Amino acid sequence: MCGGSFRLPASIITSRLLAFPNTRRVSLPISLLHFWPAAVRTMASTSHSPPRRFPSSGFVALDPKLKVEEEELPSYVPGDFYPVTIGEVFVERYQVVAKLGFVCTSHNRQNNEIAICNHLKASNIEHPGTPFVRMILDSFNIMGSTGNQHQCLLYQPLGMSYTEFLDLFPDKQMPEALIQRSMQLILLGLDYLHKAKVVHTDISANNILQGIIDLTALSEIEDGEANQPIARKVLDDRTIYVSRPMPINPGLPVLCDFSEARIGDKHKGDVMPGIYRAPEVILDMEWDSKTWDLLETGNLFFARKDGLLNDEQHLAEMVSLLGPPPLEFIRRSDKCLQYWDENTNWKGSIPIPEQSFEIRERSLEGDVRTMFLHFLRSALAWLPEERLLAEDLARHAFLMQPLLAAGDLKQHS
Repeated sequence: MCGGSFRLPASIITSRLLAFPNTRRVSLPISLLHFWPAAVRTMASTSHSPPRRFPSSGFVALDPKLKVEEEELPSYVPGDFYPVTIGEVFVERYQVVAKLGFVCTSHNRQNNEIAICNHLKASNIEHPGTPFVRMILDSFNIMGSTGNQHQCLLYQPLGMSYTEFLDLFPDKQMPEALIQRSMQLILLGLDYLHKAKVVHTDISANNILQGIIDLTALSEIEDGEANQPIARKVLDDRTIYVSRPMPINPGLPVLCDFSEARIGDKHKGDVMPGIYRAPEVILDMEWDSKTWDLLETGNLFFARKDGLLNDEQHLAEMVSLLGPPPLEFIRRSDKCLQYWDENTNWKGSIPIPEQSFEIRERSLEGDVRTMFLHFLRSALAWLPEERLLAEDLARHAFLMQPLLAAGDLKQHS
């Protein structure tokens, strides 16, 4: 850790995240899909290994009249999608062995992902957070039947998203130690990005995937397709497969999807999904890597009124939990005067909700609860310069508890 007074032990990287004796559970107060179009196997050019043959029969044929998978997307137009087939080989090197999901994206978003990954590679920074950031391994273009070019990005195989992972726990409440370790490792990944002058801007449970420790899970998916082919809908011009679920794999979290990321120290303009926006984004101020890139706060601030995104409701929620903003914050944007007077008193039409972090957090007790509330306030201050850096949050007392309990922390001067 750069500039730190201690180093994180190797066990923080090698430990399996599910191996925690602590069974206390806590609601995750932050929003921790990137769907994988397909699983592929690499055919080594040196060995000239032939592609695997997959069965063309023995599967459940779905009713052609039913809409399935990507057909249910509002933006679905058959000619705009490349109809990938299982067993297909791309650039004489990569063979599709299973469908794990689907995604609708754009060239601009993919080009940004490539640009960010190239920037990170060129930065040549050695950092303990690099294993927790997904990088592009290869990219290439293929031609569709309608003459459209489709850009393909190749990644290291990863497991289910944390959105899916959370669904496996009762009431979507993860064990306390699992939350602490997951957040700590993602913060290490964020610190790597920030030191390379990259701001993610779109962190959510959809964009954090489980790493894969046991690679036999991938072999089982491939063998499953060969032995029991997945159900599909066969049409004249395309075949639409049902996606195979990813098995649970106790790997470490990996931060994905740089399609909305930015490079540089200072920025202006709208970023982040609406309900997750930091106050400086809502109020048209400059923003940087502290623009709540550290914590996405959709579960903390209810930003809608009558079902619609509402800036005033969003800011009123912030005041209720953070208190009134300092005068220095108000002076940074004329837009602030729509919601506060010159003495930082709220003048919006929406009443300030009667709540606090202490009221909202009900599952933790004692010192751990105190540390957790301090952690939140350290990340969510009104003034960006008063928020802790990702590297400082990663070693916050709240997140260090599993290491301290295990006796893994090594301090040095």
